[in-house]
Amino acid sequence: MKLRLSKIANFSIGLLLFGVGASLGFRIGATGKLPFDLQVPFLTGFVQKTTVSALSRLTGSPLPPETLSNQPVAFNTFWEVWKLLEQDYLEPTKLDAAKMVDGAITGLAGSLDDPYTMYLSPEDNQRSSEDLAGSFYGVGIELGYIDSILAVIAPLKDSPSAKAGVQAGDLIIKVKDEAAKFEQDTNGWSLPEAVKHIRGPKGTPVILTLVRKDSNDNKPFEVAVIRDEIIVKSVTLEFVEQNGKRVAHLSLSKFGERTISEWNQAVDSILAEKSNIKGIVFDLRNNPGGFFDTSIQVASDFIKSDVVVSQQSKYKSEKYPSNGKFRLAGIPVVILVNKGSASAAEIVAGALKDDLNTKLIGEKTFGKGTVQDRRDLSNGGGLHITVGRWLLPKGSWIHKEGIPVDIEIKDNPDTKEDEVLNKGIETL
Repeated sequence: MKLRLSKIANFSIGLLLFGVGASLGFRIGATGKLPFDLQVPFLTGFVQKTTVSALSRLTGSPLPPETLSNQPVAFNTFWEVWKLLEQDYLEPTKLDAAKMVDGAITGLAGSLDDPYTMYLSPEDNQRSSEDLAGSFYGVGIELGYIDSILAVIAPLKDSPSAKAGVQAGDLIIKVKDEAAKFEQDTNGWSLPEAVKHIRGPKGTPVILTLVRKDSNDNKPFEVAVIRDEIIVKSVTLEFVEQNGKRVAHLSLSKFGERTISEWNQAVDSILAEKSNIKGIVFDLRNNPGGFFDTSIQVASDFIKSDVVVSQQSKYKSEKYPSNGKFRLAGIPVVILVNKGSASAAEIVAGALKDDLNTKLIGEKTFGKGTVQDRRDLSNGGGLHITVGRWLLPKGSWIHKEGIPVDIEIKDNPDTKEDEVLNKGIETL
């Protein structure tokens, strides 16, 4: 059986490279570059500072009525509960003040019922930075949510999860780590919690209980995945000859910190072969997204001057045009996408579709159309806040809807052929 997965969305929730994604879209906040931890697409953009004319409702002074209710919120109950726990809880050694505060903040962010607005503890925030910078031990999964259930946005190519048969779209309903004596349903988990429990030492197994739509009678089944070192390269290029036609198969698996340097090398190689190829099959399958600025740069190698994407926030709207590099101008291109193509990948695919009428081949994309801003906190933690939505050049908001394809075709995992890639080459 073919276990290969075409290039991918996490992240946000966006480098959950054991990790996430579904993909979160993150922007760079006032603190600088955004970690790509939860693989969920990280988008960048302007940061709007907020000024209020009154103290927080927690002090008893309400914000303006057009902003919040006039009904003030008493913070006394929080301290009342804290005191009662310290006074009467059966096992006082379990009362960890730092964890209690983290739990309260987690609940505060979680009260919005937005899986992409979340608090990261200092440990999780540090892990997110490490993910973007280098390698780690895990199973190689981009995570997100489908109908608020923890889900596989995409297994990384040749990762332990891909080799074990995990597929994009699988729902993860339970995680078991026998060595750690841990077994728990994933209901209510945040992406950082999922990262914490699925990652682990190299060579150790983690058992995932999955549900796969229209497979196994939709009954849960277990997959054991052996953790290994995960090293991710975001850009790969292969020149493929088929039926007398030579094309560049250009795959982009995420929009990460090192993507542009890898992308530039690939573009140079394509330009060196420009006269010998019929076109580019641009593969964005299973790409969960990443840095917003990187998506603009990538799209700008195809789009000369048109708008790549627009953002609408609580405070203003802004259009982001191509930077005009246009290095791949004149080379025919088609784009491969699937349900694992999310956020920044959807920005690029949608921009080329809207501005250049580029054909999309494969399956409808994931549908991640919100933008998260990441803020580093004084305790070393991080807060990811949904601050806006992004729109395709023609104004479409594809959140939860995805981008439809021009030619619908699915890869058959029971064959050695890549049917979607073949259709892309044929279309060129």
